[in-house]
Amino acid sequence: MSENSEGRREEAQKIKESASQTRDVLKQHFNDLKGTLGKLLDERLVTLLQEVDTIEQETIKPLDDCQKLIEHGVNTAEDLVQEGEIAILGGVGEQNEKLWSFTKKASHIQLDSLPEVPLLVDVPCLSAQLDDSVLNIVKDHIFKHGTVASRPPVQIEELIEKPGGIIVRWCKVDDDFIAQDYRLQFRKCTSNHFEDAYVGSETEFIVLHIDPNVDYQFRVCARGDGRQEWSPWSVPQIGHTTLVPHEWTAGFEGYSLSSRRNIALRNDSGSSGVLYSSAPTYFCGQTLTFRFLLGK
Repeated sequence: MSENSEGRREEAQKIKESASQTRDVLKQHFNDLKGTLGKLLDERLVTLLQEVDTIEQETIKPLDDCQKLIEHGVNTAEDLVQEGEIAILGGVGEQNEKLWSFTKKASHIQLDSLPEVPLLVDVPCLSAQLDDSVLNIVKDHIFKHGTVASRPPVQIEELIEKPGGIIVRWCKVDDDFIAQDYRLQFRKCTSNHFEDAYVGSETEFIVLHIDPNVDYQFRVCARGDGRQEWSPWSVPQIGHTTLVPHEWTAGFEGYSLSSRRNIALRNDSGSSGVLYSSAPTYFCGQTLTFRFLLGK
């Protein structure tokens, strides 16, 4: 009874922890989404306001120039009229001199040449075109954004130790979920960072370069057919291997070893001999593959 009670408490605690973590993920995601959307809307508003400023400046400048030219012509004409009136009121000698000056200035001024004022219908009238249907489009996407699942659609099924590696097998637990790709990650239990080991359509992968007698965590997720986002991660599974990685013994003539000494290649030496492994790392039931490449 005590074991069953303890098991139920652990399961209940697991549900509470996963629910709390899911709440935090949802809140963080939607807060980030609101911040990003607000920033994008602000940037778009600034762009449109800058376009209004540019159009306003470009279209009002010719009108301002026209107004200044008209005012300059009117002021010049007023000055010339005043000068003519003064010339008429002066003495005979002074009058002739001022009339001559007035006539000379008048001949150089085109009082009847003023810029044409554009028609009111030809003057630009700014407006904003805003499509309210974008709200319905965004609303539809938001209402469909995100899902909550009671369990991940894939789970790790089996961990099989190999020399210097672990075979990880996983399977779907949601029959309605159509998987396009799977993603496998692993980490040492002492590490805080998962790293990718495999992405593809297979449901099995051997993770190599595993330190013997060290616990590793493995997790897998899937991407639905035609989707871009990945599903929630499976429950992490802990595995380890007690089998050390296979190594060939160095120092035999006629063979060159890779940096990890797990691959042996015949070299150009004419000598031949037997190649030995450094330890009996393979046992009955395990597979050792040899590949022979023939030179020309």
